[in-house]
Formats: sequence, C-alpha cells, structure tokens
Amino acid sequence: MSGAGNDFVVIDNRTRSIQNANEFARTVCDRRWGIGADGLLLIEESQIAVYRMMYYNADGSYGGMCGNGGRCISLYAVEHAIAGEDHSFEALDHIYRASVHGTNVTLTMRDPKDIRMNVVLRGGANPLKGHFVNTGSPHVVIPLAVVKRLYGKLSEVPVAELGRKIRYHRLLQPEGANVNFMQKTSANSLGLRTYERGVEAETLACGTGSIASAIVASRIWKMTPPITVVPPSGVKLVVDFKTNGSTYSNVCLTGEAKITFKGEIDG
Repeated sequence: MSGAGNDFVVIDNRTRSIQNANEFARTVCDRRWGIGADGLLLIEESQIAVYRMMYYNADGSYGGMCGNGGRCISLYAVEHAIAGEDHSFEALDHIYRASVHGTNVTLTMRDPKDIRMNVVLRGGANPLKGHFVNTGSPHVVIPLAVVKRLYGKLSEVPVAELGRKIRYHRLLQPEGANVNFMQKTSANSLGLRTYERGVEAETLACGTGSIASAIVASRIWKMTPPITVVPPSGVKLVVDFKTNGSTYSNVCLTGEAKITFKGEIDG
C-alpha cells in the first residue's frame, strides 16, 4: 500500500501467524531481496478498539506510530470488512480515529507534545537551529532559511547526508529523531523533505513529519490551518488542528491512500 508515497507491506495478523515481526519486517521490506517498503503494518486484535496497528520500520525496529501507515491500514481494514468507514484503532498507547471515503483517508491524531523551539544542534563547522515536536514520533523541523546559505533550494538539500547526522545528534539520543526540511511555498502551504529513522533514508512522504512541520509553520510563520504539505511524491497532505495559546488539539491528517498490489509470500 502507498500513503502519499510512503509504502508499506500490510498484513492481517489477527491469527498471530507472524511471531517474529522484527525479523519479518527486515526481510519483506528489503527492496532487493524482499518485497520492498518503508515499513511493515500488522493488524492485530485489540481489547479497546476495532483492531491494533503494529508498525515496524524497514530495519526491523518497532516504529510506534506512522501517520501515512495509519491511513493505509485504515483503508485496508475497510476494504477487508474488518472495520466500517468510521472506526477507531489502537497504536502504541493511543486510540486513533479514522474516516475513510474512497481512497481519501483522515486520521485524528494525538495532540503534539514536547514542543521545543530553536534547539541549537551543535557539532561540526555549521551549528543548526531546529525545532522539536513529538507527534507520536519524534521530529526535528528545520526551515530552509536555516541552511539557505549552503543550499539555495529545498531540492538541493542533501537530506540523506544531513538528515542522518542530525538524526544521530547527541541531544536527540537515545531514541533519535526524524528530520524534516521545510520551505514556505504560499500563505498556507509547505514543501517538505524528510529523513526517516528506521528507514534510514529520505522517504517520499511522512505523515507525522507533515504534522510536526505544520505545527512549526504555525509558530514561526503564523500559518493558519488547514495547512497543505507537499512532499517529494507530489501527493498533497492536509494538516488541520485547533490552537489554544501554545497547545494544539484535534489534529487531523488527510490524504490519499491506495492498495498498489496484492499477493502471497512464500514461507
């Protein structure tokens, strides 16, 4: 499945046929020796929602929550009659609400927390100032202006190289963080590129990164929601939320999700 360019292997695991999910994720997500994906999504039984989403990164690590993955698994659940068009699912330690209309899926996300503006990431010849937001996954957001002296356009930023350095910065340890580079493109839209931990590469889109970047944009550029985020895939994501001073609630992520192919995996 694909959610705005984030791609996933999605499996109904309510019978618990997959026991070692970490190893299985590394195998199926390998783009040369497996199916190839940014991550693995498993549907499992839940006692507090319609189902539980278990998300594993391509490197086999447990990913907790993934916005685009959550939208994909919601569509999968509807397509396979596991859930209705409006339903809830469990992920990590939170209940998410999904609304599926055709291939357009909206997730009501958890409220952002641990917002830290103007964090100076020292190291090397060029210290960088970024903004930290936890949107279910930890994210650092860096506006293009911070690195514009070195890279004039968002397309010129070496996301893989620079993102990897920031992802492992000592201030972000031990968990590390995803790294987003954003550019204001209009009064209410952003261009965004993301380095995702666990994938350890730039991805075509990032849902929780889009939310983190929209929150930062509302702070530094006074953008008002809904905010449109355009990742490298070109498939737009829309982030909506309510503000009350420095707090945010009713955060929603909307965009396209689709099934790209179906098949069987040989044991």
